[in-house]
Amino acid sequence: MATKKIEELLGNKSEELLNYKCKVDKSTLTLPSPSYIDDIFINSDRNNRVIGSMQQLMNHGRLGGTGYCSIFPVDQGIEHSAGASFAPNPIYFDPENIVKLAIEAGCNGVASTFGVLGILSRKFAHKIPFIVKINHNELLSYPNKFDQTMFGSVKTAYNMGAVGVGATVYWGSQESTRQLQEVSEAFALAHELGMCTILWCYLRNDGFKVNGTDYSTSADLTGQANHLGVTLQADIIKQKLPTNNGGYNAVKFGKTSPLVYENLSSDNPIDLCRYQVLNCYSGKIGLINSGGESKGDSDLAEAVTTAVINKRAGGMGLIMGRKAFQKPFKDGVALLNATQDVYLDSSVTIA
Repeated sequence: MATKKIEELLGNKSEELLNYKCKVDKSTLTLPSPSYIDDIFINSDRNNRVIGSMQQLMNHGRLGGTGYCSIFPVDQGIEHSAGASFAPNPIYFDPENIVKLAIEAGCNGVASTFGVLGILSRKFAHKIPFIVKINHNELLSYPNKFDQTMFGSVKTAYNMGAVGVGATVYWGSQESTRQLQEVSEAFALAHELGMCTILWCYLRNDGFKVNGTDYSTSADLTGQANHLGVTLQADIIKQKLPTNNGGYNAVKFGKTSPLVYENLSSDNPIDLCRYQVLNCYSGKIGLINSGGESKGDSDLAEAVTTAVINKRAGGMGLIMGRKAFQKPFKDGVALLNATQDVYLDSSVTIA
């Protein structure tokens, strides 16, 4: 996709997003690069097989060898119900089409459930890196709660040939202490077996909603969630793009500093995302932002905008699902390719 097309999709946000310079200088960060694994992970306590799994993931697909990552995630059949997720495009009730879309779009990897990847592992595990999502919040239990339950074992993911496992912690929920204990143990075993780890660092608590504003995607609170995630030794952090800031001040709980808002962030979305990157050990652990729900005609512009913000902030890439699979197959491929093109475009620089 040409730079001009990126500018057209950004519309009146083009100047603000493509020419902005962040408050936190990029020279203070570890940025994605072809040598990222050599620069960071060979100095860590990850064993040789984990490093190999990370390299396998980062070398695959259209972004292979760039230091950037495009992952196709489909766990919404559990997290949002199969009907709500797949009714717009029923071909994805068949898990084979999930994997085929990831392959056709040239993604680095496909992240999905034990069921989806397990039933296809012999056919596809050697063709695209598998990331098994090991815990879920299923919505059939009533009343629903902010909890994540293990759906299988790390050993099962290993036996199906996965290069990595993914998990969610709902930071701020009443169950988060148990979740972080379960996930830390699972990640330790995954590393022992040679698999890399991705943590969905989401915030869930009705207390994060103050005077009609939801601060569960504020830069300061999601930044701290990221910091907790990298402390659990996640190799990649998945986070929603920030939508606001000042969550700590609004909910009046926990601790922050005025300097967070004066020196380390601003209202610009790239600054907000950079604060997330800063909390991922200044970029030593890669940040991938999620794509969010599908809204129809605006999906392509929104997806490209998210990619521009993540890249310019110093992030590692995107993990985008519903915007791709809730539309015709070829359109889903085109959308994923458009976001990948942002990372391949050298004119879209780090802010």
